[in-house]
Amino acid sequence: MNWIAIWVTFKLAASTALILLVVGLPIAYWVSFSRRRWKFLVESVVALPLVLPPTVLGFYILVAIGPHSPLGRFYNELVGHPLPFTFEGLLLASVLYSLPFAVQPFAAAFEQVDRRLIEASWTLGVSKLGTFFKLIVPLSKAGLLTGAVLSFAHTMGEFGVVLMVGGNLEGETRTVSIDIYDEVQALNYAGAAKTALFLLVVSYAILLLVYAVNRNVWAAWPQK
Repeated sequence: MNWIAIWVTFKLAASTALILLVVGLPIAYWVSFSRRRWKFLVESVVALPLVLPPTVLGFYILVAIGPHSPLGRFYNELVGHPLPFTFEGLLLASVLYSLPFAVQPFAAAFEQVDRRLIEASWTLGVSKLGTFFKLIVPLSKAGLLTGAVLSFAHTMGEFGVVLMVGGNLEGETRTVSIDIYDEVQALNYAGAAKTALFLLVVSYAILLLVYAVNRNVWAAWPQK
């Protein structure tokens, strides 16, 4: 197995999940509690990666961060090298691609919080920010865990966006999915099978942990 590609994949997935935990929370909060009539426009943009082909999304991201775009020129002037086909560019694309997998579970969890508890917290003089961290987040921990893990697992299986934006640079942007594809192209089915099995086991273990935590199966486990 290509352990370098596995390391890049885990680093990418962990970084994406962490960024989405920070970025996705305020977006989900606004989507859940805003009364703006036009908020469906924001919801549609957030959900767009769910229906957009990865190659199409990857193409537009590549154009948006390319050397001829304002963002691309700014980044190039700031750090001295272009953003496409780098780990940083791939991370940006992964965050955008996995955004709905974090925001939608976050928003669903926030909407389940009893509004009377929130209003009671405000009545007692707790600020909105304090209410969010002391009340809403603890009551939504199952949804937050689900969103973080789904974004992590979804990033691990990326292919189209990775290939379009990151390319196939060993140790930089070559992920497990790209490595499996290359092994199949080289007719090395045994190597591809090992890597695919490893990815399958890891993905299943992650989802198993999420379901176990969300359903609180440990509470029913016999105690010695």
